[in-house]
Amino acid sequence: MTPRRWFVTGTDTGIGKTLVSSAMLGLLAGSGLRAVGMKPVAAGLEQIGDGQWHNEDVTRLHEAGNVDAPLALRCPYLLRAPMSPHLAAREEGVRIALQPLLSAFAQLSARADAVVVEGVGGFCVPFGDDLDSADLAVALGLPVILVVGLRLGCLNHALLTAEAIRARGLVLAGWVASMVDPLMLAPQANLQTLRARLGAPLLG
Repeated sequence: MTPRRWFVTGTDTGIGKTLVSSAMLGLLAGSGLRAVGMKPVAAGLEQIGDGQWHNEDVTRLHEAGNVDAPLALRCPYLLRAPMSPHLAAREEGVRIALQPLLSAFAQLSARADAVVVEGVGGFCVPFGDDLDSADLAVALGLPVILVVGLRLGCLNHALLTAEAIRARGLVLAGWVASMVDPLMLAPQANLQTLRARLGAPLLG
């Protein structure tokens, strides 16, 4: 069976990456595949009733898949503060390293037919002084799905992100339009521009 692995990134934070990743996992699991989601780094935790800390995105990805993998593999770095990972990690005295992320991905891949890796924030979000989300994407070498938050400025954000993805030798496998500003002017015209310029299929 051909491995099914993707890296989901976005033009910004809060634009629907988890929704798209969860939908992908639901479709994969519904087709009979063992599907699991991975959020390599999550920043922003809430304490739930039993006193445990959890991240909503990580929970939603887990619920969308059908592989019961340990949290330490699904999200190797859980950081409490809802801020850029390099700042949240610094606040907790944590150093985000590449190797634990790659090891967790390899272990998830051994347990599942399909793995959806959801990045944090935008494509180049810093993890530390010498590591960012783009470095992780390159190390994984997966085809990239780009979630574009439709609002004023999205054309520039999407085109720059696509350029950054391709400049690193990665394949932009497709993109998803996510309406984050329902009052946006000329959304269809913006979609047409993105279709013409992104050079990748619109998936939804």
